[in-house]
Amino acid sequence: MGLIIVTGAAGFIGSHTVDRLLASGHEVIGIDNFRTGKRENLADAVGKSNFRLEEADCANREQMLEIFAEARPTAVIHLAALVSVQESIEHPHENFRLNLEATHNVAIAAARAGATRIVFSSSAAVYGHQKNLPIRENVSARAISPYGGAKLAAEHLLRGYGESYGMTAISQRYFNVFGPRQDPSSPYSGVISIFQEKFAAGEPVTIFGTGRQTRDFVSVHDVARANVMAATANVSHSVTHNICTGRETSVLDLVTRFGRFYPDHAAPLF
Repeated sequence: MGLIIVTGAAGFIGSHTVDRLLASGHEVIGIDNFRTGKRENLADAVGKSNFRLEEADCANREQMLEIFAEARPTAVIHLAALVSVQESIEHPHENFRLNLEATHNVAIAAARAGATRIVFSSSAAVYGHQKNLPIRENVSARAISPYGGAKLAAEHLLRGYGESYGMTAISQRYFNVFGPRQDPSSPYSGVISIFQEKFAAGEPVTIFGTGRQTRDFVSVHDVARANVMAATANVSHSVTHNICTGRETSVLDLVTRFGRFYPDHAAPLF
């Protein structure tokens, strides 16, 4: 098995992806600058002989070139990113630097080091507002935020780099990911992690609108599995995948489901 680099390794999705790679017997180098990642997310990984952690910034080209040149990975799973739509609106320069420039640095470093596969953490945000559900990969992307625009631009960039430098680029468009290690205290956290914290504390949850708005929620364990499959599958051409369930779940559905486990919980606030 070849060595695989995971950027954003200490993040929510990154740490689960690292754990799954290690459990499958892969040698892994994790890269994280700990802007939002947490060291405790890698507590199980750090003690393993087939894992090494590099504290570095993907937006720093020289750091990426040095790490990749020394490691010579067969593949890279690029998860490091600015992950918030709202933050991308408030700080568009950081969005460009962390979601596009950093992707360029990682891809060039990977190509120069001889990697043949790059797996990219894209997002359903590239689609914007779509009327027909479920959303298929072949619909026209209509990003409506700097975040979605940068993710879509990075997809095109990687496909072009893949054709030019002998790599297959697999873009994973994540939908609403939930699961362990998702930080409910973050203003950008998913609704499931927030509900979990509120229900467990016996506090009412706040629902905006009617609560009938729907999302496609996908477990982080399934996302990590999809990442490992994308990094190791025998694929000869670049491709884009939706990482989702294809099923709609409303906010009210979530409240009902949580209520089964917390029957004495306070009523939601609308």
